[in-house]
Amino acid sequence: MKKRTLFGAVAMGLAASVALVGCASGTGGDGGNAGGSGDKGTITVGVFNGWPEGEAASYLWQQVLQDKGYTVKLEYADAGPVFLGLSKGDYDVAFDGWLPTTHATYFEKYGDDLVDVGAWNEDAKLTLAVNADAPIDSIDQLAANADKFDNRIIGIEPGAGLTEAMNKKVIPEYGLDKMDFITSSTPSMLAELKKALDADDNIVVTLWRPHWAYDAYDLKDLKDPKGALGAAESIHTVTRTGFADDFADVNTWFQGFKMDSDLLFSLENVMFREKHQQSEYPEIVKKWMSENQDYVDSLTS
Repeated sequence: MKKRTLFGAVAMGLAASVALVGCASGTGGDGGNAGGSGDKGTITVGVFNGWPEGEAASYLWQQVLQDKGYTVKLEYADAGPVFLGLSKGDYDVAFDGWLPTTHATYFEKYGDDLVDVGAWNEDAKLTLAVNADAPIDSIDQLAANADKFDNRIIGIEPGAGLTEAMNKKVIPEYGLDKMDFITSSTPSMLAELKKALDADDNIVVTLWRPHWAYDAYDLKDLKDPKGALGAAESIHTVTRTGFADDFADVNTWFQGFKMDSDLLFSLENVMFREKHQQSEYPEIVKKWMSENQDYVDSLTS
């Protein structure tokens, strides 16, 4: 299997414009907000680089908890380091655990030191997506039409569960080992996607639902007759062990947390579809909260 990495101006010049999981959003730092001035304790959230659904949930809960008197810090890392950090107590919570498939290996590895608080969205699914007018409709047609896609599959972070699924299942089962599987970051993937669509070129990317790109672009998912990408999954809140003892009220709120995909898309869209800096996210989220006050109130009722 040939692999290479995207670098340079495409990744850096366009990353900001795609904000993401996805997968995308910004990376690094504390989410543009060093936390509130609350005195009920500090909660550190591990946020996956490039996964907008978890990032949106993280910023939402940051504002909700700060309004309740907690200090909330957001720290970005890839999925693997976040799960490791949770297991060691470096992070208190993460909102982007995909089960039963995508992040199963992390739960197997660190399960004794993680707490699955519960699913907050039930519509998660890994996908291979193409431009809507692409000449194929199924992954089993891709190998024979590789030249129509410049012999490339554009992926996301090398350590992502989606990348692992591609390497271990999709590529070998569909005979895609002669195509270049390019991994780098979700912003780079989204930049390549936008570039190809603007040029009316065919492109195939690793993606997932829910993701704002499906709202922003005219895409279709390739059918997966072998089920190599797995069935629909749920997105879970995951905490370190002992969190429920240290933050009983917050843990109860997390247990009741639910967010359907339409509501999630509306938050993702205002955060990520336009060019915003991370430092702008808190105010964007606050405005969204004011427009969805009944839902926000229900999170802590």
